[in-house]
Amino acid sequence: MNEKKGEKLLPWPRFLKRMALSSLLALGIVSFALGAGIAGYHSIAGLDWIDALLNASMILTGMGPVDPMKSTAAKVFASAYALFSGVVFLSAVAVVLAPIFHRVLHKFHLDDD
Repeated sequence: MNEKKGEKLLPWPRFLKRMALSSLLALGIVSFALGAGIAGYHSIAGLDWIDALLNASMILTGMGPVDPMKSTAAKVFASAYALFSGVVFLSAVAVVLAPIFHRVLHKFHLDDD
C-alpha cells in the first residue's frame, strides 16, 4: 500500500485519497465504539437512548460520565467502556496520522530497511 524507500514520493492527489481513506477508517472505528457504548449504557445501565448516546459520547471524547451508575453491572460496564474508549481514541489518532508520518519519513529517507 505504501511506497517503498526507492520509489518517488506519492503525488498530492493520491496522498489526499490515502488520507481520506485513513480518516474514513478512523471514523468507522469511532462509530463502532460509540455504538457499543450506546448499546451498553442502554441495556446494562438502563438509560434511555438519548442519555446512552450522551454518556457514550462524553466518555469516548474523554469528558467523563454524565449520569451516575446505580448498579454494580453498570459501574463495571462504565469502567470497562472508559478503558476501551482510551484505546479507541489512541488507535483512531494513529490511523489518521500514520500516512502523514510515513510521508515525512519517506521524504527524509528515514525508512528502515
